[in-house]
Amino acid sequence: MFFLHGHSLNWKKVGKFNGNGIGFSRVRSFCRESDRESINYDVVIVGAGPAGLSAAIRLKQLCHEKDVDLSVCVVEKGAEVGAHILSGNVFEPRALDELLPLWKQEGAPIDVPVSSDKFWLLTKDRAISLPCPFDNKGNYVISLSQLVRWLGEKAEELGVEIYPGFAASEILYDDEKVIGIATNDMGIAKDGSRRDNFQCGVELKGRITLLGEGCRGSLSEKIMKKYNLREKVQGQHQTYALGIKEVWEIDSSKHEPGHVLHTLGWPLDNKTYGGSFLYHMKDRQVSLGLVVALNYHNPFLNPYEEFQKLKHHPAIKPLLEGATVLQYGARTLNEGGFQSIPYPVFPGGAIIGCSAGFVNVPKIKGTHTAMKSGMLAAEAAFSVLHEGLNMETYWNNLKKSWIWEELYRARNYRPAFEHGLFPGLALSALEHYILKGRFPLTLKHGKPDHKATDEARLHSPIQYPKLDGVVSFDVPTSLYRSNTNHEHDQPAHLRLRDPNVPEIVNLPKYAGPESRYCPARVYEYVADDKGQLKLQINAQNCLHCKACDIKDPKQNIEWTVPEGGGGPGYSIM
Repeated sequence: MFFLHGHSLNWKKVGKFNGNGIGFSRVRSFCRESDRESINYDVVIVGAGPAGLSAAIRLKQLCHEKDVDLSVCVVEKGAEVGAHILSGNVFEPRALDELLPLWKQEGAPIDVPVSSDKFWLLTKDRAISLPCPFDNKGNYVISLSQLVRWLGEKAEELGVEIYPGFAASEILYDDEKVIGIATNDMGIAKDGSRRDNFQCGVELKGRITLLGEGCRGSLSEKIMKKYNLREKVQGQHQTYALGIKEVWEIDSSKHEPGHVLHTLGWPLDNKTYGGSFLYHMKDRQVSLGLVVALNYHNPFLNPYEEFQKLKHHPAIKPLLEGATVLQYGARTLNEGGFQSIPYPVFPGGAIIGCSAGFVNVPKIKGTHTAMKSGMLAAEAAFSVLHEGLNMETYWNNLKKSWIWEELYRARNYRPAFEHGLFPGLALSALEHYILKGRFPLTLKHGKPDHKATDEARLHSPIQYPKLDGVVSFDVPTSLYRSNTNHEHDQPAHLRLRDPNVPEIVNLPKYAGPESRYCPARVYEYVADDKGQLKLQINAQNCLHCKACDIKDPKQNIEWTVPEGGGGPGYSIM
């Protein structure tokens, strides 16, 4: 681990800071480049998730095979590896078999094989069993945060340097080429002044930079816009869903290790795509979650409340009675699939994993494809640094890989549900069972998620049931279980491009949807001393799920990284 050292700087504060935590008027000077510590590597990887760590491991494997010495570092904004990793995960080991064939003997935390599969259509009072479209034979129920910790250990054993607790906030360029990243300055107060613990950010410069930040990565989004990476392949916009999850410890008499359940339907309406999952892990633990597509129309819909409602279904609630919630969290996921993959190569590097969007929606899996994309990018980077080739190899090999084949076959599943639940079920069944991915057309996604939100006048407010504190809980209780923590005295990392939009657009036109789509109550409308509702941003609550960055109707909210080490602290998610 390296340590950042403070420097004597000429520091000044300019402008005003809005005291409610929004931070739109804050202007401050940053450390000069000459004041930053700079460390050079052959490859810099942003994000210690499945893609980033697989890339790091594969690079070091190639170095050992070819007797080449390349330096590789991974920078991770979570306080430790795995702290920001959440996934309702039935794990397909295909990529891991390729990367680390001896993973079973080497103690990977993958030890609960899928024992049974069920698929239900829920109505308010019933669970109707449907033919299960999933083939989970040979797959495992796991905690992805635990698997990522293990991958981090394997990477370090091979000589990879991993730096948790440092947030990559800036791309470094030399003309038009990316030459690395800079972490943000630490120890800046809300008012823009330096605190006593101030430290300049550090520059991590690489001959190749790989971005594996996960879904809606902030640097990845900037890179895609700067180099027009979607337009290069005429890709469609990405579409997303919000996954909300709890891990429970249940009674041993109700526990069935390896049992997997997926549902569609209630509590969501027939026009909103989504569904729930319930996976029996080890140690009497079950993962329970609800995934809600963020192209929903009704601005009064509240995904968090829908999840609380789900737990009261007569087919779900008995499992949770007498049980204990161990952890809570939320994260967005990509659902665009094949149509939404951008050109993943930019001058000086590449985008990997869920930052590019390789989730197979009908499989409800993306870890194996994220890992494989990291491995392919690593092989391309090695060919650049050792053999003088270029990163185009990554794109070419991606299109020849099983990722491409798998996502192509699944490409029409998600857009089929643009027409509603039952037409979607019919179209997806035809595609899955009869055509087997060979439909001659590629369906398009509808509006981008933020444009899909209707005006409030077209809907009635949704009255959600009262929370009972037994199986359904208020947001503060759930937040406590996420181990979320941010330094309170720091500039808000959630920024408004125009501070007037919430009050003059979002509130009157859409009834303030940010107060509902956020699963952590970051956004609240509170009355000022004149009785006027104003948006308050409680950035310290942020789970880093990115829903606000995606769903805000006017794309007025910009999610940026807070100080490194902040955010949730997941251990079994």
